[in-house]
Amino acid sequence: MQAPFERFCADEAATRGLGAEWAKRWQAGDLVLLEGDLGAGKTTFVRGVLEGLGHMGPVRSPTFNLLQTFPTIPPVLHVDLYRLPSAQGLGLEEYFESHLVLVEWPDRAPELQTIPGVWLVKIVPQNEGRQITIQR
Repeated sequence: MQAPFERFCADEAATRGLGAEWAKRWQAGDLVLLEGDLGAGKTTFVRGVLEGLGHMGPVRSPTFNLLQTFPTIPPVLHVDLYRLPSAQGLGLEEYFESHLVLVEWPDRAPELQTIPGVWLVKIVPQNEGRQITIQR
């Protein structure tokens, strides 16, 4: 296991910038689990990832539609499990090879953490910003 990457992001722009920076490191087949309390900045980080991949439109948390795909390169699947007790029946596995999969509220699907090579992004509000830890 590699040492975790850590950075303090003072505001939303810095959080999006960090997401864009990491977008260049991830590829189709990567699974990224985003942990953090409600309002911590998970969707802001995802917005940065998508901006880093060239997406120009709005990015909202898919809380009510659960899954949202973006035709970037690589294509992205953004998942929000907040309202669900588990990920069973969503068909996430159909996207694992062809998409960069970003999952908010992965505690609803602990089986995802057992997938080899999974990335974990922890976002913790701190002072006026957020501390972000990324590890494999």
